[in-house]
Amino acid sequence: MSEAEISAPPAPPEPAAAERMFAADRASRTLGIELLEVDAGNAVLRMRITAAMVNGHGIAHGGYVFLLADSAFACACNSHGPVTVAAGADIAFIAPVHEGDVLTAVAEERAVFGRSGIYDVRVLRGDDVVAEFRGRSRVLKAERA
Repeated sequence: MSEAEISAPPAPPEPAAAERMFAADRASRTLGIELLEVDAGNAVLRMRITAAMVNGHGIAHGGYVFLLADSAFACACNSHGPVTVAAGADIAFIAPVHEGDVLTAVAEERAVFGRSGIYDVRVLRGDDVVAEFRGRSRVLKAERA
């Protein structure tokens, strides 16, 4: 990787690209996830935990919390315009989540280098952190005409 690739700034913000991607995201929309804000490298999404999201322990299944964080990550990393996908992600569950809880996922860009990026997502219930997510992104190469 060349020094120019490492130090190149991300593409100029194009939040409309993230908004279009989210509008076409049936998985997120079917679960009631709302896109509240998006700008260069950042996004805020919200979701209410429903009875269908509760596991056998009476708490929200972690997969739904991960999905909310992943959707916020997707909006943040696609806010620069080029199609960007996850190269990997992990999550730390900090507190249990229950039916009726309203979660907010706040995604922030941490680093962009070449076609790769690192994003952190904090998942909140009110002011309480319930999960921390880190996503690694990769911009797809443009298809040749």
